[in-house]
Amino acid sequence: MVETKTLSNGVRVIVKHMEGLLSVTMGILVGTGAAYETDGEDGISHFIEHMQFKGTPMRTAFAISDAFDALGAQVNAFTGKDMTCYYAKATTDHAAEAFALLADLFLNANFPEEEMKREKGVVIEEINMDEDSPEDLCLDLLSRAAFGNCSYGRNILGPAKNVEGFTREDIFRYKAERYCPENIVVSFAGNIETARAMDLAEAWFADMVATKFVNRKKNIQERGDNLFREKPIEQAHFAFGFPTVKRDGEGFFAVQVMNAILGGGMSSRLFKKVREELGLAYSVYSYTSHYAETGLYTVYAAVNPKKAEEAAAAVLDVIKKFKEEGTTEEEFLRGREQLKSGNIFSQENTSSQMLLYGRNLLYTGEIYDFEKRMAEISDLTLDDIRRAVDANFDLSRAAVASVGKLKGPIAL
Repeated sequence: MVETKTLSNGVRVIVKHMEGLLSVTMGILVGTGAAYETDGEDGISHFIEHMQFKGTPMRTAFAISDAFDALGAQVNAFTGKDMTCYYAKATTDHAAEAFALLADLFLNANFPEEEMKREKGVVIEEINMDEDSPEDLCLDLLSRAAFGNCSYGRNILGPAKNVEGFTREDIFRYKAERYCPENIVVSFAGNIETARAMDLAEAWFADMVATKFVNRKKNIQERGDNLFREKPIEQAHFAFGFPTVKRDGEGFFAVQVMNAILGGGMSSRLFKKVREELGLAYSVYSYTSHYAETGLYTVYAAVNPKKAEEAAAAVLDVIKKFKEEGTTEEEFLRGREQLKSGNIFSQENTSSQMLLYGRNLLYTGEIYDFEKRMAEISDLTLDDIRRAVDANFDLSRAAVASVGKLKGPIAL
């Protein structure tokens, strides 16, 4: 059973009651992230996410973590391109206490100056860690190659010089525009009574002050650049990015099945050809990213630098043959079943359900309809997948990124 409610100040609440479980996941989702930032703000969404945990008038940063641990609860947060999420998971008997802690750190964070100084160092180390992770660096470069230096091209963490310069005033100004009641969803999933969850949300969020929400327009720049970063590492990493359907675009589910066939698992064409048959890569896969206005289909591989060009050619050959030959009935049926089972498995996980229902309400204003989604997947045909293959691999619009000890960028 799923129910939703909008509080008087505009905060939306959604509850999925899941009987037979012993836990509940609760989340606070905000419709903001790297894609909404200006150049000077680049990285501020992520920095704010960190700082929300650094103390309130009631609790220090240590007291917050200690209080969650005392309940045996888990708490965390993440920042994306267009959403930031704070969440906690607790046993049912401690759900109210855990939500009170989560709401306190979200609503009452006071951003102490001494904590800001310390956390800037932590985030800069995270940026350094990202630089030392060639897979992350390659995929960040691909986003920039596909979307330029703004919006979905931003890498979430931002540059260190920005982080070093953020002030409390910057945080309060950004939060006043983006952390507004109408841009927030509170989501519960698990063994909690719907009325109880609604009461908790009302108690903590009904008095949240409704500041003026600034619905910033994202500057979308779809590009097809080729970016390269030379690094003295043992592997070469490369990725190709192709424009694909937006979040609610026609053919969305067909693209998901197409992805399962091409690079979504151990039975995929890329895995069988590039890894198993040719032995050119340990890691080779594909995945999709879907946004409100556009999407990106990514194919990634990590290989021996001496075989980077051969591996890239092999990946492109698999893609070209996929487009020329289409897919078989067997591949289609297997890919469709993988998509269906993935959706079914997520129904049994409170964290997945909290995020799924909360995110859908945040993005669309509607309740996620599991039965409708399953019907849409079941209704897919082989021709739908073939049309998706035809539409999603335009090499003239592809973005390319590569990282490693190479003579130059990987070419299409």
